[in-house]
Amino acid sequence: MVVALLLVAVVVGSVVFHFLSPWWWTPIASNWAYIDNTIIVTFWITGVVFAAVVLFMAYCVFRFRHREGNTAHYEPENKRLETWLTVATGIGVAAMLAPGLFVWHQFVTVPADATEVEVVAQQWQWSYRLPGQDGKLGLSDTRLVTPENPLGLKPDDPNGQDDLIVEAADLHLPIDKPVKMLLRSLDVLHDFYVPEFRAKMDMVPGSVTYFWFTPTRTGSFEVLCAELCGQGHAFMRGIVMVDTPEDYLAWVGEQQTFAQLTGTQQTSAAEPTAP
Repeated sequence: MVVALLLVAVVVGSVVFHFLSPWWWTPIASNWAYIDNTIIVTFWITGVVFAAVVLFMAYCVFRFRHREGNTAHYEPENKRLETWLTVATGIGVAAMLAPGLFVWHQFVTVPADATEVEVVAQQWQWSYRLPGQDGKLGLSDTRLVTPENPLGLKPDDPNGQDDLIVEAADLHLPIDKPVKMLLRSLDVLHDFYVPEFRAKMDMVPGSVTYFWFTPTRTGSFEVLCAELCGQGHAFMRGIVMVDTPEDYLAWVGEQQTFAQLTGTQQTSAAEPTAP
C-alpha cells in the first residue's frame, strides 16, 4: 500500500512541479516558435505516457499485493492487450516524430533572400564576417590564419576585399530579415547558441555548418557556447544586437572591410622607423 501511494505521489508531484516551476524558456526573439511547439507536443505526449505507466504500476502494486491464501492466475498471452498497446504506441511515436520532421524540413530550407553571416569561433571568443556591397563572402582557409589575418581570408580573392570584419566584438543584425549563419571553428568543437533565437548548430573544425533564423524583436541577446570547448568554456560569451534598419545601417557604416584592414597594416609596416 505504501509503495502504491509513493508511486501516485511521484506522478502528482511531477505534474505540480511542472505547473509551478520557476524555470521556463526565455522569451522567443525569432521565427522558430515551431521549435517551442514541437517540444511542448513531445513533452505532453511523453508526460501523459509517464503518468499512465506509473499510475498503472501503482494500481498493479495495490491490486495484486500479497495476501495470504491468494494464488495468481497464470495468463501468458493476451492478444487483445498486445494489439491495443502496439496500436497506441505506434500512434504516440508518429505524433512525436511528425512535428519534428516538419520543423526539420523548415530548419534546413533556407529562404532565398537570406543574408549570409559568418561566425568564426576560437577559444574563447566569437568573430564575424559580413558580405560587403557585392553581397558575397570571399573564400577563406584556416591555414591562412595569422595575427594580421585572424579569420583566414584569401587575400587574392576579389569577393573578399569588401567583406566586413567584426573581430571579437558584438554582432548586429537587422530585425525581420532572414539570416543564414555560416559556422566555422578554428580549433575545437563549439556551438553558437542564442537562447532567444532557439536555433543553433555545432561548429566542427574543417567544416562549415549552418542554420538560419529571422530576428523578430530588437534587443541585446547573449551568445553562449553550447559545447564543452575547454577549461574556459563558461567564459565564451558574446552579444548579438537586433537593430532597427536605421540603427543597423549606421553600425554597418562603422565597420572596416578586409581591404581596409590589410591596407592599414601594410601601410604601417612600410613606415620608416625612427632614427
